[in-house]
Amino acid sequence: MRLFCSFMVLVLLSAGAAGDTVWLKNGDRLTGEIVLMDSTKLLLETPYAGAVPIDREMISTLQSDHGLLVKWPGGNGEVSKTVAAGQPGRIVVSNGEETSVELTSVTRMLRPKPLLQDLEWTGDLEFDINYERAERDTDDFDLALNNQARHGPWRHNLQADYNRKFRDDVRIEQDWSAKYALDRFITQSRFWQTRYEYQRDWFENVRRRRALGTGPGYQFWDNELGAFSLAWLLSYNQFSYAERSDKDFYALSMQWDYTRYLVGKTFELFSRGSVGKALSGVEGYSVDAEFGVRYRLTDWASLSMKVETDLVKDFSEDLDETDYSLGLGIGW
Repeated sequence: MRLFCSFMVLVLLSAGAAGDTVWLKNGDRLTGEIVLMDSTKLLLETPYAGAVPIDREMISTLQSDHGLLVKWPGGNGEVSKTVAAGQPGRIVVSNGEETSVELTSVTRMLRPKPLLQDLEWTGDLEFDINYERAERDTDDFDLALNNQARHGPWRHNLQADYNRKFRDDVRIEQDWSAKYALDRFITQSRFWQTRYEYQRDWFENVRRRRALGTGPGYQFWDNELGAFSLAWLLSYNQFSYAERSDKDFYALSMQWDYTRYLVGKTFELFSRGSVGKALSGVEGYSVDAEFGVRYRLTDWASLSMKVETDLVKDFSEDLDETDYSLGLGIGW
C-alpha cells in the first residue's frame, strides 16, 4: 500500500511538472500551456478556464519544459529546449547552453512550427445561404475566405469572396473577388505593403477591376484583444466595362483592418476595406468595405452578421451595392 501511494505521488508530480508555469508579481501561480507571448499579453491555455490572456507587466517569471521559440534583441530567435524560471523579471533560456534573459526584452515567444518555426496562421471561412420562397423565389449563396499568416518580419493577407444569386431559377447576380497583400515590417509598428486586387462581375457594367498598389502602413495594436492597422497606397487601376472602353488610372487609397474581441473572446467586432480617390483618367472615388460582428459558438465555429458595401462613382458610371448577410463560419 505504501509503495502504491508513493507511485501515485510520483505520477501526480510528473503530471504537474509537464505543464508550463507562470508566476505573477502578486505571488499567484498559473499552470497550463504557453501558446504565445507578444508585446503586451501572454496567452496561457488552461484545462480549467480555456485560453487566459495575462498582462505581461504582471508576470514575474515563467518556466516551460517544452520547446519554445524565444526572440529578444541581439538573440537569434532559436528554439529553446527548455525555459526555466529565473530571478524576478528574468528567464533562463537553454539550448545547449543557458542564457539569462530579461523578460521585458523578450519580443515574442511561441510554439515553433515544423517548417517556418515562427509561423502564425489564422483565418476563417464563412458560408451564407439564403432561400426565400414567396411569389418570386430567391436563392442567394455567398462564400468568403479570409487568411492571415505571419513569420519573421513578413505578413501575408489573402481574402476571397464568391457570390451567386438566382430569382425564379434565373441567375441575376454572380461575382467574385480576390485580394492579396504582403506586409514587410520595418519596425514593430511600421510596415510597407504591396497589394493586388482583382474583381469580376458578370452583370454590372463594371465587369473587371484590377489594382496593384504599394505604400506605407502602421500597426496601431496587434494582441490577444484584437488588431488595428492602416495602410496608404498609390495604385495603378484598370476598369473593364461591358458597354464602353476600358479605363486605366492612378489612385490614392487608404486600407484598414480592424478586429476587437469582447466578453472573453465570445464576440468579435470586425471591419476591413478601402477608400480610394482617382488621380488621373477618371474623376471619381470608390469604397469597398465590410462591417460586422461574429459570435463564437465553439472554438472553431461561429455565427456572423455583416454589412458589405461596394461603391464606385465616376463621370460616366455608378456602382452602388450593399449586402446584408447572416452566415455560419469555421475558424482556425
